[in-house]
Amino acid sequence: MASRHGFHEDLAREEEVVGSSNRSFGLVFTGFFAIVAAISAWRHGWMWPWAAGIAGTFLVVSFTAAGILAPLNRGWTKFGLLLGRIVAPIVLGLLFFLSVVPIGLIMRARGKDLLRLKFDRTARSYWIERDPPGPPPETMRKQF
Repeated sequence: MASRHGFHEDLAREEEVVGSSNRSFGLVFTGFFAIVAAISAWRHGWMWPWAAGIAGTFLVVSFTAAGILAPLNRGWTKFGLLLGRIVAPIVLGLLFFLSVVPIGLIMRARGKDLLRLKFDRTARSYWIERDPPGPPPETMRKQF
């Protein structure tokens, strides 16, 4: 399958992404703005009345007319998908280059060949004998 974006993997989704219900979306934002209001009030900030008002509005709309929140919910879901497409490759790249690569370089500098990839002209076979031997083959009739 050819990639649409010129990368080695196709990031297109086969399944349709289903966001949360409008009521759940509203309640999550109610909680968020309530926490912001509480922290602002605790620190004697100026923002708490606004945040409390927004939390109250989300709470009332969530229980009375949750359909009004549908465009916001769709936008939030699309924002989350976009953020995932941006953040996931960055995090995975950092994880690879900050952990896997240094470990590999250290192993190579110490002369380790854990996968035994070096070619050995004197080897009759690359088969690794097991000591002690494993179970007899007749005990493994239904492996899959």
